[in-house]
Amino acid sequence: MHDIRAIRETPELYEKAWAAKGLAGKVAEILALDEAVRQQQTLAQSAQARKNELAKLIGQAKARKEETEAQRLLAERAAIPEAAADEEQASRLRFLLLSSLPNLPAPDVPAGADEADNVEVRRWSQSSAIANPKDHVDLGAALGLMDFEAAARMSGARFVVLKGELARLERALGQFMLDVQTREHGYLEVAPPLLVRDEAAFGTGQLPKFAEDLFHTTDGRWLIPTAEVSLTNLVREQVTAQEQLPLRFTALTPCFRSEAGASGRDTRGMIRQHQFNKVELVSITTPEQSEAEHERMVGCAEAVLKRLELPFRTMLLCAGDMGFSARKTYDLEVWIPSEDRYREISSCSNCGDFQARRMDARTKAAGEKGTRFVHTLNGSGLAVGRTLVALMENYQDEGGRIAIPQALHPYLPGLTHIGGDR
Repeated sequence: MHDIRAIRETPELYEKAWAAKGLAGKVAEILALDEAVRQQQTLAQSAQARKNELAKLIGQAKARKEETEAQRLLAERAAIPEAAADEEQASRLRFLLLSSLPNLPAPDVPAGADEADNVEVRRWSQSSAIANPKDHVDLGAALGLMDFEAAARMSGARFVVLKGELARLERALGQFMLDVQTREHGYLEVAPPLLVRDEAAFGTGQLPKFAEDLFHTTDGRWLIPTAEVSLTNLVREQVTAQEQLPLRFTALTPCFRSEAGASGRDTRGMIRQHQFNKVELVSITTPEQSEAEHERMVGCAEAVLKRLELPFRTMLLCAGDMGFSARKTYDLEVWIPSEDRYREISSCSNCGDFQARRMDARTKAAGEKGTRFVHTLNGSGLAVGRTLVALMENYQDEGGRIAIPQALHPYLPGLTHIGGDR
């Protein structure tokens, strides 16, 4: 959400940022609506002032028993139009437009239209040199532990059934990720609701713009597309003492996405599913802390990939490729041997005060009277299904066995490989 006062004061800043996202002309539209709101407010105030004046004159006329004059004044008062409805309508239109526009990129975000303009920041480890690598679908099918057909019979496309040791491996990955973030990086584990109301989805920017990407229940709730929604809304409509910040939350939850805009993309395998598990990281900070907290969060997500010894690279997204609520985003992309390329496995975003304004989430320092909006950050630490895909493909051997990374041995006692002799 945007501050209308800031748009009035620096319209050129907003026009340039939104034009870079293909939204030229929105500032003029907002300011026209804003002027309409202010005109209606002025009319409403003038009308109310005149009504108050007439009420006083009517009382005086009746006190003097001047009934004809009193009736004339009553008629004049009744003829004054109600301006409140027009003001409310103009305010509503302004609000809807403001809430539909994305966050502004940070000054150090590179210009660009799409992923081709993203900038590689660093790369960790060399991509594995596997001769004729199989993809995770063929590997899982050969093991008899990954079943897309059974999932399709009960649920349709973009679902999977994992069995036996692959199901155990996925569960181990989620637990390992949680333990790294809670025991080593200081995140507080949370078990949040998976169903949220409109206000929560609006607060993190999923509504109203991306309603078609969500699953809606018959009682008016939304299945979360990411635990970011639940975790960030922990501070909605709250004033958090500045001395308590930063707050760091993590959760391992199922996530649900309709993938409405992904028709024909990644239809094979587990890369893009309607239901998947993910470990989410959320930080609530002061404006002064948020940049450092962002770099820290990226490091926390990278640590998981390093511990699993999976090759990856860290990308700084350009303005045109960032998400709706993000001010600055780093993507972690893991190497997928069967595709001979890197694929996104985590996005870590600093949203500034964009979400906080939508949630009315504030902070206050001890001894100070005023409050200010917090900054919110979120990131994947990591997407469990995509990590499973990367692990299967990077740890396969020529016989189709899957080696278990050393970091997961405590979570899978006695298991060093999936498939073949142990």
